[in-house]
Amino acid sequence: MGAQLRIYRRRMRSVKATKKITKAMELISASRIVKAQQRVTASTPYSLELTRAVSAIATYSSTNHPLTTPSEKPIRAAILIITADRGMAGAYSNNAIKEGEQLAGLLRERGLETVSYLVGRKAVNYYRFRNRPVAASWTGFSDNPTYENAKEIADSLMNAFIADAQSDVNGVDEIHIVFTEFQSMMTQNAVARRMLPLEVVENSEPIPAGLLPMYEFEPNAGVVLNALLPRYIEARVFNAMLQSAASEHAARRKAMKSATDNADELIKSLTRLANAARQAEITQEISEIVGGADALASASAGSE
Repeated sequence: MGAQLRIYRRRMRSVKATKKITKAMELISASRIVKAQQRVTASTPYSLELTRAVSAIATYSSTNHPLTTPSEKPIRAAILIITADRGMAGAYSNNAIKEGEQLAGLLRERGLETVSYLVGRKAVNYYRFRNRPVAASWTGFSDNPTYENAKEIADSLMNAFIADAQSDVNGVDEIHIVFTEFQSMMTQNAVARRMLPLEVVENSEPIPAGLLPMYEFEPNAGVVLNALLPRYIEARVFNAMLQSAASEHAARRKAMKSATDNADELIKSLTRLANAARQAEITQEISEIVGGADALASASAGSE
């Protein structure tokens, strides 16, 4: 009984130490998610308005720009997958990787070769373990990305898109991004979006019949697109990284809270088992004492 009691107490100490870690990580994620939400809220309007501006130029001008016109015979597509650098965030990274796998399958069904661009150690390790080729990868800033990080990624994607996919093995005809969209503290969804060629995403009020919006481009629509499209890609990538960072903190907070609650339940269960073992040990000791006393009394009575 004494050995069993020691085992229970050792396990209780271990679970309590783990609980301290998970509780601390929960509090850290809870404190960081507020700032991450604020950054998402601040960047989303700019990203949406820039997307609307570029969409307007692509929709209401006759300019045949290479960044807005789909290739007649696309052969290669780039997929940017954004995951976490660290674990203990539930299924956050796995959901993004799974969404990327589904997107890659759809692109291959269209006859396109996929080129992977990865953000976060989880995606890098996933592809490295399976010996899959990776065009470029970035790590170390998944939970707190900066605009400089987004610009570096956007420049790499733009260079691949501008290159001729027919003659350059590094060239791509399409650019897709997979990230985790932050909706609330409890809901984060992995989504896939096509960034280039530009999709028309103008979602303003319906235009009355017979009337069309009038746009004037100075000096011309092509020059405006050349100036806006790099900013558009950078803003889209940066907003996706911010949303992924907020989702990572929310997922980690939820996972650590669940782990802390499970540790509390396990401690209660081990406490009950330890109390039962201690009670059985005390009962056994009393039984042994009573039995020994009875044996001494019987021996004394026999000698008389």
